[in-house]
Amino acid sequence: MESTNNEIAHEFRFFRVYKDGRVEKFEWTQNQRIPPSDDPITGVQSKDVVISTEPSISARIFLPKIHDPTQKLPLLFYIHGGGFCFESAFSPLYHNHLISLASKANAIAVSIEYGLFPERPIPACYEDSWAGLQWVASHVNRNGSESWLNNYADFNRIFIGGDSGGGNVSHTLAVRVGSIGLPGIKVVGVILVHPFFGGMEDDQMWLYMCPTNGGLEDPRLKPPLEDLAKLGCERVLIIFAEKDHLRGVGECYYKELKKSGWVGTVEAVEHEAEGHIFHLLKPDCEKAVDLVNKFASFINQQE
Repeated sequence: MESTNNEIAHEFRFFRVYKDGRVEKFEWTQNQRIPPSDDPITGVQSKDVVISTEPSISARIFLPKIHDPTQKLPLLFYIHGGGFCFESAFSPLYHNHLISLASKANAIAVSIEYGLFPERPIPACYEDSWAGLQWVASHVNRNGSESWLNNYADFNRIFIGGDSGGGNVSHTLAVRVGSIGLPGIKVVGVILVHPFFGGMEDDQMWLYMCPTNGGLEDPRLKPPLEDLAKLGCERVLIIFAEKDHLRGVGECYYKELKKSGWVGTVEAVEHEAEGHIFHLLKPDCEKAVDLVNKFASFINQQE
């Protein structure tokens, strides 16, 4: 009999699944990683920290050039995109993007390295990111394990942000903050860049990656009004790209948030004629520079 080992059971945007259960990520999803460094142009320093060994959770921290050692800086907790199955806080794309954000916003950035499918199926991305945010909060008394956070972070100015799948995780963290709280810190705002939510063909991929899913109405995939109403922040910024395949589900999220009864303010920005994560692929283009500027302005907006 002919072997069925190479028969394909499912084919999704980022990987295929064979009938024998093997998962094969497409070659272009393979991650390159670079070490932390001190950026000579901006003066931003970076270092890697271990948050947990079991499960394995780490982060890359970015510290902008310090002009006044007594000044406390806003902190951006960033969740990278990559369809919950590829990319890294340590990749050149995200390393360079976070340098730009930390420099422009004059903010500390903590870029979380969370577990990816298939080695760690969803909900690892959500749970690891929550553990990372709790780790940030553990520094509120200035005696945590990381000196940059102890010395420079303003825990009343915490921001959560991410792109694509990381935007989805950012939303879920904000719901959790609003539901159960995170003592000692104040999440002021959430920034969703080209966020992924349910309502399109990739829903089946998300469901496959999350064996414990609640179906197409899973609140992490399709946020209900009651979750939107309890976002644990004061402001939300959603950044769209006109030609993004996720533009429609992002617009739906924006409209649902506005009618949910949530008491905060939501702002939307769109870049015309651009596609998904264009700012990572073309970081020097005029609209990518504008995206970073909008991100930074949102963080530094006066209350």
